[in-house]
Amino acid sequence: MTLRGLAAYALTLALSTAPQLTNAQEAPLETEALPLFPEVTYSVLSYADLPGWTGDDHAAALEVFLRTCGDLRDADWGAICALAREQAETPLSARAFFELIFTPVLIQDGAPTLFTGYFEPEIPGSRVRTEEYRHPLYSLPPDAPSGQSWYTRAEIDAGALAGRGLEIAWVADPVALTFLQIQGSGRIDLEDGSQIRLGYAGNNGHEYRSIGEEMVRQGIYEWSQVSIPVISNWVRRNPQKGAELLRTNPSYVFFREISGVTPEDGPKGAMNRPLTSRRSLAVDPRYVPLGAPVWIEKEGFRAMRRLMVAQDTGSAIKGPQRADVFMGTGSVAQREAGRVRDTGRMVVLLPIQRAYAMLEEVTP
Repeated sequence: MTLRGLAAYALTLALSTAPQLTNAQEAPLETEALPLFPEVTYSVLSYADLPGWTGDDHAAALEVFLRTCGDLRDADWGAICALAREQAETPLSARAFFELIFTPVLIQDGAPTLFTGYFEPEIPGSRVRTEEYRHPLYSLPPDAPSGQSWYTRAEIDAGALAGRGLEIAWVADPVALTFLQIQGSGRIDLEDGSQIRLGYAGNNGHEYRSIGEEMVRQGIYEWSQVSIPVISNWVRRNPQKGAELLRTNPSYVFFREISGVTPEDGPKGAMNRPLTSRRSLAVDPRYVPLGAPVWIEKEGFRAMRRLMVAQDTGSAIKGPQRADVFMGTGSVAQREAGRVRDTGRMVVLLPIQRAYAMLEEVTP
């Protein structure tokens, strides 16, 4: 499709009526209208308001967008996805696609913007328990109550689930296991060279408590000193106190084995599609629809001006200006993710009609 045709389609989309843009019965992933919160503000911006916009690799962002847009079958998203697939993946046409089809919307609730980073851990392990590999990774127990608190981490570590055949694998490092649970997915490298890919299956219903915050509370470190390597080294130097520290987080995550992914694929996010390093973003879906493009302006470590795609969620991701940047797989990604705790701004790109319909609802 030519740029003139793309512009004509954008105008048609903007003028179409709301009833034509619903098709929930056919949608494998429904994109319901976002709830409107009285304390939240919605501001339409222009692309000129996005510093660094013209310098980004829009073709790379379009490729990531295409990974999940096919799962959004509402009529407007479905039509947009079909159009996206027609575009030649060059920076010019990809940029034109985003600019003509989407409107930048800044959603705020008064809380400061916070970007953190997450990663896919990769740790050695075994299918069977050995003297070295003594710490189990459990699948979700069939009798685990949904939406209710169950055994705590301390009780599970003490053997509450032992002997039930729930073990997927065993690892040597309890700290690595804890951070695998915090991330919610990962890879276990077996001694024969094969891998187990793990995805999130559920949790024990207890609220997550930050280990880093607990170390600060106990006066062990200042916030500026806390990182994954620092926590790991302290726990190894202080095994008894370290075990007690890990158990201050009562939340416990269960896993499932993932199939149908290549070694090059990232972990599967909330949309059940592989995530892409530095292009996939975890958001609060109450404010940001999964599958939507999101422009981020992140300060601090590895400052970013980049178009990303909302493809994941997280229990700690709360608010319209809160996001988690997927940094990749392995030890390098782990180090970089641990250093991300930055301010900035995030702007959601919404289909034109959705953006202006939302404004009409909140305008007195």
